[in-house]
Amino acid sequence: MQMVASSSGEQLAVETLGEPQQGTILLVMGATASMLWWPQSLVQALAEAGYQVIRFDHRDTGRSTTHPPGEISYTIQDLADDLLAILDAYKVERAHLVGMSLGGYLSQIVALQHRERVATLALLSAEPLGRTYEGEGIAPALLEHFGAMESLDWNDHAAVVAFLLRDAELCAGTAQPFDVAAATTRIEGELSRTQSMASAFNHGSIGGELDPGLQIDRLRLPLLVVHGSADPVIGVGAARASAAAVPGAELMILP
Repeated sequence: MQMVASSSGEQLAVETLGEPQQGTILLVMGATASMLWWPQSLVQALAEAGYQVIRFDHRDTGRSTTHPPGEISYTIQDLADDLLAILDAYKVERAHLVGMSLGGYLSQIVALQHRERVATLALLSAEPLGRTYEGEGIAPALLEHFGAMESLDWNDHAAVVAFLLRDAELCAGTAQPFDVAAATTRIEGELSRTQSMASAFNHGSIGGELDPGLQIDRLRLPLLVVHGSADPVIGVGAARASAAAVPGAELMILP
């Protein structure tokens, strides 16, 4: 089922699958990414396990409210508040949050500010909120690739597909062959659903101050941390720090 949720005047495209026999799972994707980044096979498996699964397009992605490139007025707190707006729209009092990258950061904010709304938390390739960690930053190859975005013609469909495909390849793990067909299908799907693919990169300019008291160390709920051993965006040290910060947390490192 598809619907639109309203958050601070922004319209968020939302999709659900399954019934909440075991509860509701809210999937929160990372920066620049629409709901299509969640594999349909994963969403289907969770629904078949008895959950209502909710996924959505962040602001400036997919069919949600889109602003011109470079024109961003929302903050990190606004994006976190979007999660609550979606739960409210579906009348979900308490949900399991699964956050990928930026989505993990937002999920931590919600779990700390609204503990009663979060049953469990899963962080996928995410940084710990308010905690430093050891490890390298973004891989040089990715930084070089993003630098090429300045000269990218966003009206050239083939060039945009090639750019996004290379982005996906550089972000992928190395233990399995890169699935070019699956990535291309997702990219074409995203391009068909958005007014401005370039606007998704507004996420790189998100600002806003958070309460310094918002720290992962203060989380007291079941936590699963999943990370790739060679993550080229957020080093695996982030996962180790997250798991160490929360009593009873489960750490799963994938090759």
